[in-house]
Amino acid sequence: MAHVSARLDPASFSHMPTGDTSASLYDRDTLTPRQKFVVGVSAFAQMVDFLDFFLISFVITYIVGPWQLSVGQTTIILLSAGIGASFGSFICGAIADRVGRRPVFLCTIALFTLCTGALALIPDGAWIWLTVLRFFVGFGATGMYSTNIPLLQEFMPTKKRSFATGLVASFIPVGVMLGSAIVFLFGTAVGWRGLFGIGFALGALLLAVGWRVPESPLWFISKDERARARRSLAWALDESEDRVVVPAKAQDQPADRVTVRELFQYPRKVIVSWVSILGSQVAYYGLTLWAPALLVAILHTTPSHAAFLLIFCNLADMGARLIFAYVSERAGRRLIGILQGFVGAALLVATSLTANAFIGGVSVFWLLLMATYFFVSGGFSVTVPYVAEIWPSRLRATGLGSAYGVGSLGKIVGPLGLGLVLGTSKVTVDAVFPAFCYLAAFLLLTGIVFLWLAEETRGRRFEDAA
Repeated sequence: MAHVSARLDPASFSHMPTGDTSASLYDRDTLTPRQKFVVGVSAFAQMVDFLDFFLISFVITYIVGPWQLSVGQTTIILLSAGIGASFGSFICGAIADRVGRRPVFLCTIALFTLCTGALALIPDGAWIWLTVLRFFVGFGATGMYSTNIPLLQEFMPTKKRSFATGLVASFIPVGVMLGSAIVFLFGTAVGWRGLFGIGFALGALLLAVGWRVPESPLWFISKDERARARRSLAWALDESEDRVVVPAKAQDQPADRVTVRELFQYPRKVIVSWVSILGSQVAYYGLTLWAPALLVAILHTTPSHAAFLLIFCNLADMGARLIFAYVSERAGRRLIGILQGFVGAALLVATSLTANAFIGGVSVFWLLLMATYFFVSGGFSVTVPYVAEIWPSRLRATGLGSAYGVGSLGKIVGPLGLGLVLGTSKVTVDAVFPAFCYLAAFLLLTGIVFLWLAEETRGRRFEDAA
């Protein structure tokens, strides 16, 4: 009886004799039903994660007046999750390489879900409690992200890995867009407490479906736990365990515990991953967390209408992620990073110059904001999974977690910098240009790093990452 190889990478079957039909299982263009389930769970996780993380940007528009929040207090609330995110990415990524992807994945979902539920119960005006709980929401949300991507990628064959991760990343704007839709349709009826309640319910559902995903087989193999790797592979392949052959751990994979210090054995990877993610995160989170308030101030509209306008920005974002994921399999990952950095920066500056411009009653600021989302946010479908691809398997979650941890400083530096530039009292149109130039300067770092230092990973097996 032919055996099903444990390698999820099609290239790993090259050693098999001619006529072994098990190789064709991973040479085909389709995934097994359970691999598709992993993609679905991962996509749902990204959607709920970012809906929950960005929910505060909509809640702020409802409470800023009744709670009499200053720009300074609003900025503190918005950046609190970013502070938590920095800790969450570093800590959870390192733990996931030690104890496994699955337990960290589930625990972080539980954390941000419970904290979101608690937010619905805080007293009116309790902005300090709001800030503290948002810290833990950020910790859990990005901690989950640092394990979700490696868990997904380690179930995927090489030729489907980029598109699968790009498809999953396309659900990030779906989460933000769903948040916009929920606010537009139900915000007035349920209020800000009801919005947090909806976030809690979605998180609980995610925890229930995520429980069905087993541990990464490649993580088990890296720890030389052959029996458990066999069970994970048998589940993914929908085969009986006695038909699954698990190869021995690669000889170049040491058995000692993973430490963050090991990352610095790869200085170029550290620079590329940390700087590129930081630059793009500053621009993305600064823009996205302030976008509802900016639209309300610039267009003199209501929070509900601003949420409606942002649905179209997130549609542009979602389309870009699918397009970039497809293009990256043909033109490479570096090109997407270069476009995200340089084109995104140019669009930010152009957008800032059109605050008072209209075409037939349609805001040019809003139109260019959609184009900006296309490149700045859409590029994440490739650039963040790329950071996971460049690291060896035993350092993958630590490497991605460290990059996302440094990048999560952008969740602080972006909103805080924008808040300082916009002023401490009331947002004005004149402050938009320097504020967006501030974001564009950081985004240029991403383009420069991808242009001069980034290595290409298109078609590379995980085993070849070194």
